[in-house]
Order: sequence, then C-alpha cells, then structure tokens
Amino acid sequence: YCSALINNVAYSMAVEKLMGIEVPERCTWIRMMACEISRIIDHLICVGIGAVDVGAFSYFLYGFHQREEAYTLIEQLCGARLTTSYTRIGGLMYDAPVGWEDNVRSWIKETRRVTDEMDRLLTTNKIFCQRTQNVGKFSKEQALAFSFSGPSARASGVDWDLRRDQPCMFYPQMDFDVAIGTHGDVHDRYLVRVEEMRQSLKILEQCCDRIQKGPIWTEDKRVRIPAKQEVYTSMEAMIHHFKFFMTGFDVPVGEAYTAFEGANGEMGFYIVSKGGPSAHRMRIRGPSFWHYQALTPMAEGGKIADMIATLGSINIIAGELDR
Repeated sequence: YCSALINNVAYSMAVEKLMGIEVPERCTWIRMMACEISRIIDHLICVGIGAVDVGAFSYFLYGFHQREEAYTLIEQLCGARLTTSYTRIGGLMYDAPVGWEDNVRSWIKETRRVTDEMDRLLTTNKIFCQRTQNVGKFSKEQALAFSFSGPSARASGVDWDLRRDQPCMFYPQMDFDVAIGTHGDVHDRYLVRVEEMRQSLKILEQCCDRIQKGPIWTEDKRVRIPAKQEVYTSMEAMIHHFKFFMTGFDVPVGEAYTAFEGANGEMGFYIVSKGGPSAHRMRIRGPSFWHYQALTPMAEGGKIADMIATLGSINIIAGELDR
C-alpha cells in the first residue's frame, strides 16, 4: 500500500507479457513516472518512520508533507490516493490531465530541496549515527543467501537493480546511478534510500522532458475497452463493452513471470493460464517475505532497542508476509 502503483504496473506487465501486448509510448512514460513517484513515497515512509523508531520525530514531518503532495499527483491521475487501481491491461484508466507534467516538475523541485534538508538534519546527527551504525549488520554473502533484493541488498554491497540489469519500459534510456552501501547496517540502508530518492527524482525529470502526447491504449481489441461514444452509438461496441465487464477477456494458455524493481526489492508476478478470463494460478513475489526472515540473525546478540531500528530499516510491509 505504500507504493501501490508499482504493484498495479507489475501485474499489468505480467498479463501483457502472457498475451504478447505492447502498450503505446505515452502509456509507458506515465507508468514509469507513477512508479518512481511511488518509490519516493515508499522511501519517505521508510526513512521517516525509521527515524521515529529511534526518537527523531520531527524528521518524519519533513517528508510527510511531500508524501501527501505526491499522493495529490496520483489522485490527479486516477482519483485515489493510497490504494489505487490506475493501470489497465493494455493501457491506463485515464490519460494524465493537462498540465500534470508541470505539476510533477514543481513537486520534483520542492522534494529535492526537502530531501537535501532532511539529509542535513539527520544523516550526520551524532545520536542517530550511534543508534544506526554497526547495528543490524548483514553481509553481502548473507544478503545473497537470504534472497535479498532492493535497497536492503544494495546496502550490503549487492550491486543489483532490475531497472538497470533487467530493464523494461524506457529505463535503458534513463541516466541514473545505483546507490550501493558497504557496511550492510541500519545506517547504510537509510543512506541508500535517501540516495535512491534523489535518483528517482532525476528519472522523473527525464520522463517529464521526453513524454509526448499520444494514445494511452493498445489497439488490441482483446483488451481495448470501447470508447463511451462508441458504446452509445454502436450495437457491436455495446455488446463488446457488456461482455468485457461481465465476463472479462480471454487470456491464451501459457505462463509468464514479470519481475520489477519495487521500492523494497524484486516485485514479481507469476501467472499460469489455462485459457479464459481467470488465472489458473498466480503467485506474487513480495520482497518483505524474504527480508523478514533475516531479522533474527540481524538482531541476535544485540539490544531490544537495536532490533526496533533494524526492523524499521528493512521496511516490512505486513501484507506481503501473509502466505
């Protein structure tokens, strides 16, 4: 729920892969922007609540405002803020409203300023450093053994980011750096997320420069929802619309797995189809399921207060643990 649009996009990409569907360029650019905004929201929550866990409450408030402004950008896309349903198989619910890219630019500028201020406020704070450095350490070898991914893996020195190493959409065209830590402790996991926010802002800026007007839906009639004007004036379009929403659309027999660089790590959707409108089997690879198992070796031998800081730094989302 902290980065719901990433889940939306990754699931849609899995079904589109299974059906062999390519979406238009504008749709791809908007999806990328939605994902990077969601990534920043997720990181703001992680570093903000992580700071609260060790007593730095005012730090959280700095990022809270920018997070709410980001939800306003998402609300402009689909009408929802927290739990969204924006992407569609083969397209998007709506096109971005006129001037949305300018709103994103303004948000980027202010969020960059706030991120720098948050960095100055906390990163070298003596108390924060004492509470986070050499706490909850996890080596590169341990991270690989526990199937870590995302910021927690990179903080331990694992140089792996799916946006760069298994790219999709237009990420190969983006100029951005992958933040890598060296100590694998709470402080490094914090530093990696702060830097990733800066890199996501950089990606967003490039998206704003390159996005062009155009269609947001594929022309594939298997998944294309008829326009309302057609539904009102054509019997065939009305029947198509009715069947689409009453029974869904048929997906060919096959299987597909799509992995995307979620805010906390690899977000994967594995779908098996036997034909028809419903998946025969679907499994979700949420990163928290793997990271949570490492809490015990991270916390052993430490203090209870250190375990609180460690848990906050791996940013567990409880819904991902339910199996």
